[in-house]
Amino acid sequence: MGSEVQAKADFSGVRYAQCWEDADVLVEALDVQPGDVCLSIASAGDNAIALLTKHPSKVIALDLSPAQLACVELRVAAYRTLQHAELLELIGSTPSRRRRELFARCRPLLGDAARTFWDNQPAEVKAGVGGAGKFERYFGLFRRYVLPLVHRRPAIDALLRGGCLAERRAYYRRHWDTLRWRLLFRVFFSRFVMGRMGRDPSFFAYVEGSVSDRILGRAKHAVTELNPADNPYLAWIMTGRHAAALPLALRPEHFDTIRANIDRLEWRCQSVEDFLAAREPHSVDRFNLSDIFEYMSPENYRRLLEQIIAGARAGGRLAYWNMLVPRSRPESLAGQLQPLPELAARLHLQDKAFFYSRFVVEEVLA
Repeated sequence: MGSEVQAKADFSGVRYAQCWEDADVLVEALDVQPGDVCLSIASAGDNAIALLTKHPSKVIALDLSPAQLACVELRVAAYRTLQHAELLELIGSTPSRRRRELFARCRPLLGDAARTFWDNQPAEVKAGVGGAGKFERYFGLFRRYVLPLVHRRPAIDALLRGGCLAERRAYYRRHWDTLRWRLLFRVFFSRFVMGRMGRDPSFFAYVEGSVSDRILGRAKHAVTELNPADNPYLAWIMTGRHAAALPLALRPEHFDTIRANIDRLEWRCQSVEDFLAAREPHSVDRFNLSDIFEYMSPENYRRLLEQIIAGARAGGRLAYWNMLVPRSRPESLAGQLQPLPELAARLHLQDKAFFYSRFVVEEVLA
């Protein structure tokens, strides 16, 4: 059957060289149990890999883009081959002058397609593979050309240092939230600019209202109600690397567990629809669906939910994000799928990847 967005968007390159969804929120929402079978949107692989910290029997990562799967495959090779500090260097989380050497150590573990892909990306390898996507380049433009027009380096460093809640709120109000900040933010994160430079215009097909105003409100939440010092996504946007805070899959305390479980991860260039059509019914426990429903009509969203319910075991959980398009279980499926709104709302308030307007958690009924 394939996915609706397959015919509309370009999947030839790396769109996301990192996962821009908070794995802490995802892992808590899905409550993966040892032995579970998990289906995950692959993206760059970080969040599919993060699920391995909970010892599932299998994580199946799906993506429509071979380039995205090359990102997954290189990460898997890095976990198998490198030490933790070397992994951070290869990704670009920390400075390094030896990324090509680190890649060369991972290269023999890559399949032919992934090896050819990365052999043709020497500049991206040298700069850190976590910056190799269109979305990361978009943030790079923001960091180099827009942010300096608003705030100097000391102001950025002060924001990222965080502090107590009262200090964060006061700093934002007195020093950060200027007219120039709001104006340039609204321009750079508008539907037009983001669609052409960061995401894909087709991803906004079902969006209504102001894109930039919603993201601006969430950005304020991320730097006031949450502590920027604990936010790896904000650190990368502002500085081009991670600081003391790391995404879940890159934290040192999880490295050995992920390495021990890395063979439980498999990846396929396939839509969720096609995967489920060929899968035995009632055989998947947990679903990380990213924000894929944003790119579908309400009718196609409902049809895919029906497929997911048929493919899920009783008590299985779905987690997904709404960035700009509202999607949640339709009433027609009320007897089969139960929303968990209190859990979802609490986790959304903790979400460090601040682009999303809503987080949805739903459970398959017996």
